[in-house]
Amino acid sequence: MVLTILGCNAASPAFGRHPTSQVLEINGELFLIDCGEAAQMQMQKFKVKSNRINKVFISHLHGDHYFGLIGWLNSQALNGRIKPITIFCPEKLKAIIEIQLDYALPFTINYIFLENENENIIFENEKISISSFGVTHSVPTWGFKFTQKNRKRILIPEKVRAYEIPKYFYKSICEGKDYVNKDGTIVKNELLSINGKGDVAYAFSADTLYNTNLVANFKNVNCLYHEATYVETEHEKASLRFHSTAKQAATIAKLANAKQLIIGHYSSKYQEIDLHLDEAKCIFANVQCATEGQTYCIE
Repeated sequence: MVLTILGCNAASPAFGRHPTSQVLEINGELFLIDCGEAAQMQMQKFKVKSNRINKVFISHLHGDHYFGLIGWLNSQALNGRIKPITIFCPEKLKAIIEIQLDYALPFTINYIFLENENENIIFENEKISISSFGVTHSVPTWGFKFTQKNRKRILIPEKVRAYEIPKYFYKSICEGKDYVNKDGTIVKNELLSINGKGDVAYAFSADTLYNTNLVANFKNVNCLYHEATYVETEHEKASLRFHSTAKQAATIAKLANAKQLIIGHYSSKYQEIDLHLDEAKCIFANVQCATEGQTYCIE
């Protein structure tokens, strides 16, 4: 699981930073999370193969989180794309796209509307599970959690052959189950398998007011991206604008027992973001500031 930051600024571009957008790669598949202004230019700059993006996640309808989407969709059409794109988004985005692109695209857009504020699985297959959850912002807004499903146990080939375990039961062994022979003899799982890697989870919090009720959505994730629009001296402004400070983001990560924290969505008032990092590190040690073009390995 690898995260690439395309944009890490707040409402408008400033100091070489761009509005929110990032690409998450899981098992070779690319997921676009928000699509702020200049997102497709950033994809070109950082060599992201955007034609491999088939699923897009838009957290809310503030322009700095989706104004780059129309341009990217149009470019996909001009480049001859025929593969469908699925967009997970607030319902009103569909009308916005249809007004802007009032001609037939050579590919289909499938919409999955975000409605449930509780954590809710919006996509799942054998390798990946993706859920959405409401956060606290000035308009309806959702965060996302991406879970890469890894085997909890790994087969020991010579052991499963020695005990004559049928292949149809291999999956159950990887899930930690014992095997029962026809004569009732139990073959313990630890004789047939070893510990696997376990699941890996990345949570994207989106724009949000500091809210400890959200901690449950981030419990034990391997990496949490949390907005840190302001530093703590501006906590009153952060609250009024439904945003968080770096200290608050770090507090959420600590309460959630996250393994790693990435902060971003910096206000355009800050040319340097060193203070954000120092402030967060006082609360949570394993924190990094989002940097455009940087890739983060989540493991």
